[in-house]
Amino acid sequence: MSDNGTIEKEEIFSKVLRAGRRTYFFDVRATKANDYYLTITESKKFTNEDGSFHYKKHKIYLYKEDFAGFNEILKEMTDYILDEKGEEVISERHQKNFKKEFEDEAEPKAEPAGTPSAAAFTDISFEDI
Repeated sequence: MSDNGTIEKEEIFSKVLRAGRRTYFFDVRATKANDYYLTITESKKFTNEDGSFHYKKHKIYLYKEDFAGFNEILKEMTDYILDEKGEEVISERHQKNFKKEFEDEAEPKAEPAGTPSAAAFTDISFEDI
């Protein structure tokens, strides 16, 4: 029981996926009727200016009646992304020897022929969805 007198739900089965600053928690929990459901929590670490850090968390509750549709759409979307863009990460943050260029530079640097512009790429995070 928690300090405020409510019963806290215990995880029945859990897995963790660590992915850089993000951590994903997959937890099987039980309803009051003792049926199971899934929670997926994204926890993202942010560093404050003073060096301390905090986390932002987002949670999805997924119930059995939605599993088939959720799995179908998730597979369709992930297959689409991999078919269209492959498995290599396309992000300026992941390029070797990346140096951020600032827009306020006096002379814009010319890109070599055939080099895609930064506008051709999109960096999507869960906050954008």
